[in-house]
Amino acid sequence: MSTLPLESTVRGSKAQLARLPSVDRVLNFPAVLRLVERHGRAFVTGEARAMLSDWRARALAAGTAEDFGEARVAGALATRIASRTAPALRPVFNLTGTVLHTNLGRAPLAEEAIERIAQSARAPANLELDLETGERGERDTLIEGLLCELTGAEAASVVNNNAAAVLLTVAALAAKREVIVSRGELIEIGGAFRMPDVMKSAGAKLIEVGTTNRTHPRDYVEAITRRTALVLKAHTSNYVVRGFTAAVDETELAAIAHRAGVPFAVDLGSGSLVDLAACGLPREPLPQEALAHGADVVTFSGDKLLGGPQAGLIVGSRASLAKIRKHPLKRALRVSKLTLAALEATLALYREPERLAERLPTLRLLVRPQSEIAALAKRLAPALARAVGERFVVEDGTVQSQIGSGSLPEEVLPSWGVFIRCRDGDKGSGRRLQGLAASLRALPTPVLGRIADGALILDPRTLTDETGFVAQLPKLGLGSA
Repeated sequence: MSTLPLESTVRGSKAQLARLPSVDRVLNFPAVLRLVERHGRAFVTGEARAMLSDWRARALAAGTAEDFGEARVAGALATRIASRTAPALRPVFNLTGTVLHTNLGRAPLAEEAIERIAQSARAPANLELDLETGERGERDTLIEGLLCELTGAEAASVVNNNAAAVLLTVAALAAKREVIVSRGELIEIGGAFRMPDVMKSAGAKLIEVGTTNRTHPRDYVEAITRRTALVLKAHTSNYVVRGFTAAVDETELAAIAHRAGVPFAVDLGSGSLVDLAACGLPREPLPQEALAHGADVVTFSGDKLLGGPQAGLIVGSRASLAKIRKHPLKRALRVSKLTLAALEATLALYREPERLAERLPTLRLLVRPQSEIAALAKRLAPALARAVGERFVVEDGTVQSQIGSGSLPEEVLPSWGVFIRCRDGDKGSGRRLQGLAASLRALPTPVLGRIADGALILDPRTLTDETGFVAQLPKLGLGSA
């Protein structure tokens, strides 16, 4: 008697398996033939075989009746293939309030840069060819003229990010020798990138001077020896030391280094080519100023305040750049033609500074008026209220955006956002807000906000496709919850 349920389950499982279509039969379903036409027979066959294998194992384990009809099988296969072929790198709606979000790719590119990337991707280009002589050229020359024009440098180079720019500079100018840095400037940025580790990786010995909060000229003078190869000043773009502080300015530090016959380098980190104060934003040090103050090398990022592609820019004297270009790491850290195309197009926009705020997306988003953002948030709030349902309360109000990517960490930008809170108070609200955030991320174009103060906050400062954003909200499927 005790074996009858098991025998019944086995018989049910066998009946299920008998109804499961073969791979060949599935491949001849009209809807699947269309999948084959789009994705190729080998790929669709493999996915069909894997799906049917999963179903077979499930039928044996459960013994419950399932629908193995043509419509269900073809639909399940189409869903599986759509999931497998979806790109891993996808566009998202950034409503976090952080304009230059490192995890979201930092600066959005100008249309001119996007067009230049497409042109360069479609065809061969003179990446390392001198068109005048027909001989092999150097890819740095594609952007060197523009960088020198905009910064006043004698020479320029580009690598794949600013960390690489600092690494290469130290390796080329100070390998097996000493680099002097103030203790107050031993920065760490995202991903645990630390200045001491850079020195070690570049083969240089770090010499710390001063204290965390105060460093004086005599600290540098007393630290310079015959083994000193470089004096480095790092702009602390992602933190601020306040109170009883002292630091040596670039002009005085350059003079100290040069009197000792030692080059002086400045790592600006973020980097900007225009005075942001003229746009109503907090001021950031400029590479052209550091060069004017006597720096032999200045490094900064291409994808932060500059508003271009990920890149590390190195500008400075001909002598210093010649050493940097000759170092073996330069080839390992070089950038592709696509990066150079985008960077050249972005830099060209700076020739017309009066039009920069309308043509450069990063600057346009940073100076976007609060009144414009508020009007947008008020339009979004009703659509969001319908989409999230009666379990949540949706309101709009003032918020603060931030620049991001370690740029001006203490500065905030007045903005306006949408606040989504649980209707019945705090009980389980954290879990439900996390669930709502996950549902927003699961939309066709994921929506990213931030949870703070008992609310899911959506700051539309960087939202430029209002129609596309609103159109997908009904897919949340929460309106009737």
